[in-house]
Amino acid sequence: MVEGVGDHGCEYMTGGRVVVLGETGRNFGAGMSGGIAYIYDPEGKFGERCNMGLVDLFQVTDEEEKEELAGYIREHCDHTGSGKGKQILSDWDNESGNFVKVFPFDYASVLEEAKAKREGVGEKVA
Repeated sequence: MVEGVGDHGCEYMTGGRVVVLGETGRNFGAGMSGGIAYIYDPEGKFGERCNMGLVDLFQVTDEEEKEELAGYIREHCDHTGSGKGKQILSDWDNESGNFVKVFPFDYASVLEEAKAKREGVGEKVA
């Protein structure tokens, strides 16, 4: 969780979650092969700064995913007192629509393979 990032943010990211509440520099996501980044982009300018070679950009529309994102921001506010985070959370119904999800092309297939393996293994006993 950061409130801004310079050039080459999430370069070569392979897993985890990143939330950026401020602006990004150029070339965001270059070489990104895993994980998910959420970028607060109320002005709709992030696409110009993102390296689209390995990622797609999506709106965050799933309610469960929105709640998870809000949880990350709440935790950030609890630890830092972030005014930016508090402002976003105070109007979450509207502000949640200002986030862009950065999702690597290959990551979807990795998640699907992992899910299939879990489902095909059977019930865990211990």
